[in-house]
Amino acid sequence: MNEEQKKAYLEEYKQEKEKGVKFYPDIIYKDLVVSFAIFLLLLGLAIFVGVAAEPPADPSDSSYIPRPEWYFLFLFEMLKYFPGQIEWVGTVIIPTIAVLALLLLPFYDRSPFRYWKKRKVATVIMSVVVVGIVGLTILAAVTTPPQEETALATTITDKIVLGQDVYSIHCVECHGAEGEGGEIIGVEGLEGVIVKSISSQDEMYTRSDDTFYAIIDYGQPDLGMPPFGLGYGGELSRGEIDAMVTFMRYTWDDRVEIPEEAAQAGAIPALGPDEVPSFEVHIEPIVKRYCVSCHRQGKKNNNYLMRSFQETMETGDHAPNVIPGDLNSNNILMLHRQEIEAGGPMPPTRALKPELIEIFERWVLGGAPETAEEAAALSPTAAPTAPEATETSTSP
Repeated sequence: MNEEQKKAYLEEYKQEKEKGVKFYPDIIYKDLVVSFAIFLLLLGLAIFVGVAAEPPADPSDSSYIPRPEWYFLFLFEMLKYFPGQIEWVGTVIIPTIAVLALLLLPFYDRSPFRYWKKRKVATVIMSVVVVGIVGLTILAAVTTPPQEETALATTITDKIVLGQDVYSIHCVECHGAEGEGGEIIGVEGLEGVIVKSISSQDEMYTRSDDTFYAIIDYGQPDLGMPPFGLGYGGELSRGEIDAMVTFMRYTWDDRVEIPEEAAQAGAIPALGPDEVPSFEVHIEPIVKRYCVSCHRQGKKNNNYLMRSFQETMETGDHAPNVIPGDLNSNNILMLHRQEIEAGGPMPPTRALKPELIEIFERWVLGGAPETAEEAAALSPTAAPTAPEATETSTSP
């Protein structure tokens, strides 16, 4: 800058300074307006967009795909180019150099001009930084695989329903559908073992939720109970164990009142006088609660699986186990505690309640329809088909 340019610059600076803008109240007012606008924007995002709910952090869950907030995605992407032992280069060295380049900019770019075209060094450095951050952020967003959806229960009702499903799959074969315990039948390594009730007052009154959680998570190896927590080689996440504990507490502890919504959600629908049951509305809830703990893959069950309508109708070494219209079907005979070639009494440890067996019988006699629509078409009179229309529950 020559003397003439310097003189003109100082003169312009002097004039602008004489006009002036007071810090108070002018600048303060503008800052308040902008701050309030940003506050309203954040409030709107929180109300109308929100943050996607995720399960509690579980260090033992190796299936979780880590993904930081968007403003750290560029650093996250850097890990792909500096993996393993050299990751510190991408996460520490390069970002530190970039920050120092910005901090030291006034010392090596001494240009007095403010117009960006006359500040080539600063413009180039800033452009490279911005383009790099934006580019790495986009790459991270595009190339990171989506997180697998996990069952997430946030309300008491959701937890009770999820906990009931998890309990039915993993616990019923030993502890019984109602936690009643008894002699274990058909479980390899535990055949004949007598299990105490876990739904009694002795258990529910003297054990805290943390104790139940620890037992499920770690197991009781000396008593034959394996660990179920992911951290100890089991199958259940922290959220699933927490949901199971909630289900146990609200279902079996008579000091706790189960919410009406949860009671209805976990209820097995009752039948109208002439209503034909359907698998999806009436049979599936019974099967989930009393049968799938044994009748799923990996269990000793004569290859008879019951996790869907098709499996219930078609699988098994003695298929078909359900013959529409025939009360001599294997399932019906075993529900009546008969010993036949296909197997023995089902469930092994405790007979189903008579009203539940009646639902099975009426389903078979009605043609074993799969959907509520099919069942309604077979019913002599219109009948409710939605679970919400009934209040019958098998919970004690």
